[in-house]
Amino acid sequence: MLEIRKQSLSETFSIYLDIRMFKILLLGAISGFPWVLIGSSLSLWLKEEGLSRSTIGWAGLIFAVYAFNYLWAPLIDRLRIPLLTKKLGHRKGWIVLMQIVILTCLVTWSFINPTENLTLLITIGLIIAIASATQDITVDALRIEQIGETESKSMAAGAAVAVVGWWSGYKLGGVISLFTAEYLESIGIINYWPMTFLILGVVIILMNIGLMFVNEPLFTNRQQNQKDNDKLIEKRLGSQSVMTKLIAWISGTLGGPIISFFKKNGFSIALGILSFVFLFKIGEAFLGRMSIVFYKEIGFSKGDIAIYSKTLGWITTVIFTLLGGLFVIRSGVLKAMFLAGILMAATNLLFTLLAWSDKSELLFAVAVIFDDIAAAFATVAFVAFISLLVDRTYTATQYALLASIGTAGRTTLASSSGALVDWLNGDWGIFFILTAIMVTPSLICLWFIKDKLKLHEK
Repeated sequence: MLEIRKQSLSETFSIYLDIRMFKILLLGAISGFPWVLIGSSLSLWLKEEGLSRSTIGWAGLIFAVYAFNYLWAPLIDRLRIPLLTKKLGHRKGWIVLMQIVILTCLVTWSFINPTENLTLLITIGLIIAIASATQDITVDALRIEQIGETESKSMAAGAAVAVVGWWSGYKLGGVISLFTAEYLESIGIINYWPMTFLILGVVIILMNIGLMFVNEPLFTNRQQNQKDNDKLIEKRLGSQSVMTKLIAWISGTLGGPIISFFKKNGFSIALGILSFVFLFKIGEAFLGRMSIVFYKEIGFSKGDIAIYSKTLGWITTVIFTLLGGLFVIRSGVLKAMFLAGILMAATNLLFTLLAWSDKSELLFAVAVIFDDIAAAFATVAFVAFISLLVDRTYTATQYALLASIGTAGRTTLASSSGALVDWLNGDWGIFFILTAIMVTPSLICLWFIKDKLKLHEK
């Protein structure tokens, strides 16, 4: 139970200075950085190679794997990585393994021509996405394990810091990517994007060095509890056969968290929660998928995008994520969710003004900054919301499930964003109006279930 309403401003900000928060910040950055590789960097690479908006949009389907990482989350809890687990710990062993996979993919990318081997390039991007989605499961678990179960205030602050870390990895990674690509292009390097990805690989190595300073509990009762749960199911099935053991394993790892979620909330409310989680950030995702293509088409350079969208965006995100976390803690998560939805819709309309006006760096900066404010606020509120919904018995798995459903909405549907722009004959203004409207169904869902949610807020 999270007792978050009683916190004062000074108490909240003092928690942010806890050394564990800096470790959580790094974990968030590790989680957010791969999105740069398969998001804005890949999109701009394909754009500059002459590929269509529709192709770029559909390439974003690789993000759909984030929607399904819950399916193998129980395996991450149970399977130990040879050598790495013994040397680094269960969680860090998985993270390092996934980082190695991502590094290998970046090196492979450096040898591929997108126009000649688009399928291979997207396949490697898919592998990066799978590794990143797998890593996210472990990062979330390790983040939670940094804080004791009874430290509710630290857990709430840790959620905000984790979001700051994620955006830091994503935004600063974007800055490095764009400035590096522009510099390499300016000095006459033809294949500057493959070279850029190699340099981004160095950043990954540095993050892994920092990971070594993140503590991980050496001894936990997690595995023993899992075995005890399997034995209990076997006993109820009344058999000790291999098939019974398999059924018990599947039931305990996959079925338990789902049954617990529906039992806690009731069937109809649980469906309402899942619908809201799925729909909430679709409009933001449509805008985000096409934003860098939009910036390029209206005449902004990679440097302009790096300064306004990435650098200023990162500063804005950090500040308003922390302030948003404070608002959530003091005002309650439901009020924060409704306000976040309204803010996302309103800021999307600023891009309509940008699309229907002459090229304006001032309007560009305003639109980007306010979009980042809304995104930061919405993300903190969303993380707090799903964190309050999970059963502490199945924290990691239920969190992965809810996060995956939220990602499903943002990735699967948003992949048609480029096709939607083409269908509108390139009318970006109408496109952004539609993205503003997309938040409405989620808020309707939340309104009907808000009084029946068991959030246990004080």
